[in-house]
Formats: sequence, C-alpha cells, structure tokens
Amino acid sequence: MDTTQQISIESVILEVPDPTAAAAFYTAAFGLGDKVRVRASEAPTTGFRGFILSLVVSAPSTVDSLIGTALDAGATTLKPAKKSFWGYGGVVQAPDGAIWKVATSSKKDTGPATREVDDFVVLLGVDDVKATKRFYVERGLAVAKSFGSKYVEFDTPSDSVKLALYGRRAAAKDAGVPAEGTGSHRIVIGSDVGPFADPDGFAWEATPA
Repeated sequence: MDTTQQISIESVILEVPDPTAAAAFYTAAFGLGDKVRVRASEAPTTGFRGFILSLVVSAPSTVDSLIGTALDAGATTLKPAKKSFWGYGGVVQAPDGAIWKVATSSKKDTGPATREVDDFVVLLGVDDVKATKRFYVERGLAVAKSFGSKYVEFDTPSDSVKLALYGRRAAAKDAGVPAEGTGSHRIVIGSDVGPFADPDGFAWEATPA
C-alpha cells in the first residue's frame, strides 16, 4: 500500500542571535510573512550551515527587486545576479548568516517587476542524497522529482514551503561558499509532522494546528 502523502511545511524557523533585528530584516527584504519565523539562539555554528533558502520567481526584474531590498536591509552578496544557461539569479547572505538564492528560469522580462514569489524552497545539503531521500520517504513524504544521487524534490501542497535535497558540496558550490562547516544548522522546519531530526541533523517540529 502506498503510504506517501503531501506533507505541508508551514514555516522555516531560523535561530538567530537577535530575533528583533532578524524579523525586521526579513520583513523588509522578502516579505514572506509567517513562512519565515525567527527565535533566539546562540548555538555555536561556523561556516556553511548546510542549507540554502531559495525563492523562485517569474522574471529577472523580480530577482533584482528582491535582491535589491535584501541588500538595502543589510544582506551581503555571495553571487551577483546574472544570466546563466538555466536562467537568471543571484545569492545573498542575511545578517543572521542564512543563505538565500533568488532565481528565475526566464532570461527576459515580459512585464513589470513584482514582489511575488512563486515557490519558496528549502534546499538541504546532505552527505548522502539517496539515504536521506529514503529516510524522508519512510517518514511518509512523496517524491516529486529525483535525479539519482544529485537532487531530490518532494511533493508538497501548492501553498507549502517546498523541500529539496542536494549533495552538501553541490549545495555549497551553488551558494558560492566553501562546503566546510560545523555546529548548529540554526534552522528548524515547521510542518504538520514531527518532531524528528534527519540523518544530517536537520530538525523538524510540528506546528500548532
């Protein structure tokens, strides 16, 4: 019997030294509402934390708009926005250390810039994509896309935060940072399942109904 299901990820909870400052940054930078939450933490962490938060939008002008407000609010550039064979995008790092990628598959604008985000994706950089995929499938998540040991995307409702897996080194390369890192991931995934931690130590907790 197929026991896979659509797991709804309600929010991404970022653990930060200064929740007030972080909340102000995310409101100004991206305007994602309750999908990004913050709470206080001084848990030791160094280097790459093993994840990228990705915003998928419809046009290059929207990429520029979101990255522009993030930089104005205090983010730093890891990869300047530019065209590539797959589209247009860039990567910034928030003041709290979280890495954000904003991208579109379109290379040309077909209308004015908006602030609309089509998909909000949590990309986890993991040591063994196949093993972590198996872990999540055993937890009841359904696979939407899978490319062997390189990339996995899970099936979630249209209004949910999306979940995808990369190899850790591939994720770090995509972010434009070294792959080395230790300590806390400083992120918790809030969903309609949990609590548990995956093989790479990424924590999940159940959000209140």
